[in-house]
Amino acid sequence: MSSQIRTGAARGDDEQDGAHQGREHQGGARHEVRDCARLDANAPDHNAILASIGAVPYAWHLETDALLWGTNARDVLGVPDTALIANGAAYARLVDQQGGRARFDAVMSSGVKDDGAGVPYEVQYALRPTPDSAPLHWIEDCGRWFAGADGTPARAHGIVRVIDARREQEQELAYLSRYDALTNEMNRWHMTAVLEQAIAEAVKLRSSCGFMLAAIDSLGRINEAYGFSIADEVIAAVASRIRSQMRGKDHLGRFSGNKFGIILNNCTPDDLLVAADRLLVGARDYVVQTSAGPVAVTVTIGGVTAPRHARSTTEVLARAQDALDSAKAKRRGSFQPYRPNPERDAKRRENVRATEEIIKALNERRLFLVYQPIVDIRSRQPAFYECLMRVRRDDGSLLAVNEVVPLAERLGLVRLLDHRVLELVLDELSTAPDLKASLNLSAASTVDPDWWASLGAALRANPDIAGRLTIEITETTAIQDIDDARGFVARVKDLGCRIAIDDFGAGYTSFRNLRKLGVDMVKIDGAFVQNLRRSEDDRAFVQTLIDLARRLGLETVAEWVQDEESAAILADWGCGYLQGALVGLASPERPWTRSTLAASA
Repeated sequence: MSSQIRTGAARGDDEQDGAHQGREHQGGARHEVRDCARLDANAPDHNAILASIGAVPYAWHLETDALLWGTNARDVLGVPDTALIANGAAYARLVDQQGGRARFDAVMSSGVKDDGAGVPYEVQYALRPTPDSAPLHWIEDCGRWFAGADGTPARAHGIVRVIDARREQEQELAYLSRYDALTNEMNRWHMTAVLEQAIAEAVKLRSSCGFMLAAIDSLGRINEAYGFSIADEVIAAVASRIRSQMRGKDHLGRFSGNKFGIILNNCTPDDLLVAADRLLVGARDYVVQTSAGPVAVTVTIGGVTAPRHARSTTEVLARAQDALDSAKAKRRGSFQPYRPNPERDAKRRENVRATEEIIKALNERRLFLVYQPIVDIRSRQPAFYECLMRVRRDDGSLLAVNEVVPLAERLGLVRLLDHRVLELVLDELSTAPDLKASLNLSAASTVDPDWWASLGAALRANPDIAGRLTIEITETTAIQDIDDARGFVARVKDLGCRIAIDDFGAGYTSFRNLRKLGVDMVKIDGAFVQNLRRSEDDRAFVQTLIDLARRLGLETVAEWVQDEESAAILADWGCGYLQGALVGLASPERPWTRSTLAASA
């Protein structure tokens, strides 16, 4: 490195000795010298390479404090005179005291012993080109120091380079890791950390703090009406408006897309109400001026005080969300403080317990089928069997299906149940060639690709199943999105299966939509059938449905039929099939196996 290290003076003694020794060896090995000359001619210029990447080498002799630099030191470091960096002490005076750990500290206090190969170091610090200059350059300093005879650092060499652009990028990333780019307020992660500190401080000082969740109302409509860019302008403006209404000691963060979290230090429940009213009025009286024109917005707020109603960050966030949900249910643009609700808490505990029970029942294969016959109204012979789900508890008792299914739908578990029911029904159809069956499908599973994959695979393996399987969807599922329902019906029928609307009459499907759906069968809701003998309104309604279905070429099933008089009325009106206590309740028994055995006997 000595041929590439320069100061403002002549060569050092070491460099001259090296040149003299080189001349002594020339006479004995001229051919080697010629070879080396050819190699040197092709060797890279290390200083030029380092200069091209903005780096400069140095050698530091700690005994004399002499600091020797590469020829590009002035250009890289921006110093006006190399005398400013000619020794370690002078260089140290240019290092900003608040700008990180300097090279001297890295070498002299490393605490590592040199085993002969030297000790590496790498530091970053801020450097001023002159002692009085304002601009700072961030320096990355990588090198290795070597010990002298006494084991302490005696010399070091390395490379420095200016990393201002990288440092700026790192600082920007560090900022974005804590703050929201759109609003310049705390992001959720940083806000949660500040909230945790506020709760801990309130507990320590036996005081209280508050937390509010403020949601911009109808942001989805703003997105739809103006576009996402205008919605972003609204979000930023509302954040600024909320900030202007807050005390200086409080904190604001963006909790999610349209929600802000406000941390109020030293805040009582009364203070929470005052702060919420101030924010509501400030938002309500404020029209956001966007690039698309003025947009009026309101916010809805839920709040909680800690540690009175919540003692952890998780509890504070959850209960503020509960309060916000209550405020939205009450009236948009209002505030609702958190209030303990034993019934709600008990219901949630029950939900957790039920979730665990359903998952455990699925894992332990405690879900099974029962079969209810649908019979021809004239011959009373079974036309097909509806396969209904049952869930057995650990103790052998059964979970109430009318509770399990709605709960599973709320908790997002119904697709798992539908998958298992499909498996069981397909297995039954595969083993009983004469069986015709139907199964109920939830709205969530109609668009579940895994459910469709399971059905398609089974029908490809056993095509005979398709013509014997009917899929039942409820009328409410069908009317959620008529176009989606039409696509579902068409897909089922393309596979060769039949499709029925269950509980028909409970919803509001129009005659036109019923024709557009293209289903094969409607099952009239039993709530209208069970009182057929006593209610003129029910008789008129059911007769109209049957007549409508017949005109549209649809088969009809009357559910919950309990007596012969009702069956006779339905037969006179042209109903095709019966289901209910009169013709057979759901049972785990498989009647088709008995009939098969009897026929074979």
